[in-house]
Amino acid sequence: MFHEWRAGEVEPGEGVPEPETWEPVTVPGKPSGFADADAVVYRTTFDDPRSDVDENAMLVLEGVYAHARLWLNGSLLAEHDAYFEPLRVPLGEALTAENELLVECRRPEDRFGGIYESDLVPDDEAVPGIWWGADVETYGDHHVVDLSARPRIDEEGARFEVRTTVLSGIDLDDRVTFSVKPEGDRRGRGMMNRAPVEAQAGEKTTVEHTIEIRDPALWWPHDMGEQDRYVVRAKLGEDERTVTTGLRSIEYDEGDGLVVNGRQTTGRGVNLLVSEPADVERAIEVNANLVRPHAHVPRPDVFEAADDAGVLVWSDLPLTGPGPFDIERGRNLLTRLVETYDHHPSLAAIGVHDDPFTLGEGGLGSGTLDRLRLRWRMWRGDYDRGAADDVASAIPEDFLALPVIGSPGIDHDATALYPGWRYGEAADVDWLLDRYPQLGNVVGEYGAASLGSDPDATDVAGFDRAIHDRRVERDREASQAYQQDVLETITERLRLHGTDLLVASALRDPAGAGMGVYTDAGDPKQAQQALADAFEPIQALLSEPRPGVESDVVVVNDGPTDVDATLAWKTDGTSGEQEISLEGNKTKPVTTVVIPPEAETIELSLSLPDRSVTNTYPL
Repeated sequence: MFHEWRAGEVEPGEGVPEPETWEPVTVPGKPSGFADADAVVYRTTFDDPRSDVDENAMLVLEGVYAHARLWLNGSLLAEHDAYFEPLRVPLGEALTAENELLVECRRPEDRFGGIYESDLVPDDEAVPGIWWGADVETYGDHHVVDLSARPRIDEEGARFEVRTTVLSGIDLDDRVTFSVKPEGDRRGRGMMNRAPVEAQAGEKTTVEHTIEIRDPALWWPHDMGEQDRYVVRAKLGEDERTVTTGLRSIEYDEGDGLVVNGRQTTGRGVNLLVSEPADVERAIEVNANLVRPHAHVPRPDVFEAADDAGVLVWSDLPLTGPGPFDIERGRNLLTRLVETYDHHPSLAAIGVHDDPFTLGEGGLGSGTLDRLRLRWRMWRGDYDRGAADDVASAIPEDFLALPVIGSPGIDHDATALYPGWRYGEAADVDWLLDRYPQLGNVVGEYGAASLGSDPDATDVAGFDRAIHDRRVERDREASQAYQQDVLETITERLRLHGTDLLVASALRDPAGAGMGVYTDAGDPKQAQQALADAFEPIQALLSEPRPGVESDVVVVNDGPTDVDATLAWKTDGTSGEQEISLEGNKTKPVTTVVIPPEAETIELSLSLPDRSVTNTYPL
């Protein structure tokens, strides 16, 4: 469709941008040569895509970061300010046989750049540009511009709340036909509904309709069931659009915890500092059932991969760090986020303000004075959550709302918990949760960083070299071993504590070192297997993993069904086994073991009907 794309750096301004030089670039993409630019203009040419005079054309750009202006043949056609929402522009009479398209992309003019305007990701991840897609659609007298089908399940039954936008080139008085059927070869009844649509020539109108579903097949996280889905179609004349969606319900309270489709479960998640579809499979490899794109909205194919695989998504607004923000702008962006992605059954939770408060510069040790200093910093914590709550009030009730994600010391909905990294030692998580139990209900991030693909990393986004070097030697193996110990310790203690939703930081490094359990190239670090073991849905844990003590063996079962298993343990000079039974979504001690003072390791294993699970403690 498009001929060659070129781009040039410009100063943000009011008129048509004119760079000094043009460089060839690939669109969609993030051309790293413009990593430091505040504004970049992209230029291409294309032929008239219409096959006859009765056709119309619409430009569709996806992932336009962050604020943009668009010119066609010298005329300003559109402006845009939400990179996660597709930019759809009717081209109309401005089209000629040959056309020049200019798209100026600028860094955000407000607080809503999120992770891309922070030091958590490298500059080449935040290049102003067209990141995800560029295309032109052609259509006749009218066009079904978009389609969404939000799943709803409650005491009134199961249904899809369908919303579609229609653009008409002529006066329109007709009906949109909505149909729904099970995806692929899945069994189930299809159904059809019709809804009236009226519009004047050149007018865009939205049609809303509810489709009731009888005998619904539900979409489940991968460790709870199948990912049954439905194809919803909106058709007007010969023009149509489809979306694939699924029926699921999400609830949360401190009593019942996380409830999916009426069943209790535990959310085991990983933060995504950078996100691509392959990260969903990596999340499953570490036994996660949730991903949290940290302070950003991921590209659509990440949601699609999560839908396919049965992984819940906690999507943040792009807002992070201390400071005020425009409430109305936040509510507007949140509404657009929901309208763009609410047909994805994987979308379960929405966060608003990430990391609005810091415990202060410099790390703290684990001694008595350090604990007092930490408590003092927490006591001095100051954050007014009113603005975040105002924005979060726009989150529909069928999503888990998490207005504030932050460090201990403020009134938050999810904790950023970093013992063993920013303060104390990893085992101090027990002290924190015993003294402040509310910190452990929902934990939105925890962990430690390590060296990754760059063994000499110094100035690397998302990697605090000063904290790292206070914790470990420069050696990459020691660095990764320390990260492994921190993640393993905190994950197991949170599960023993009964945390409803825990999200490790992070899945993959954005550069040569970082919080990821995978490198930026996608290779596993040492912590990858440790996190996978700690995240096993059914796992045996030691309450006191130390030599010379008597420790409870606690079995956690995050699954929805009861299990019968054989528990075995062995260490230097001693071993044993016993049969156990455990109810679904329960945690309980099943026996005690005496760990010899000279023991170097102890291994616990569970023989389940379908597999064996092992947990090895180096002592």
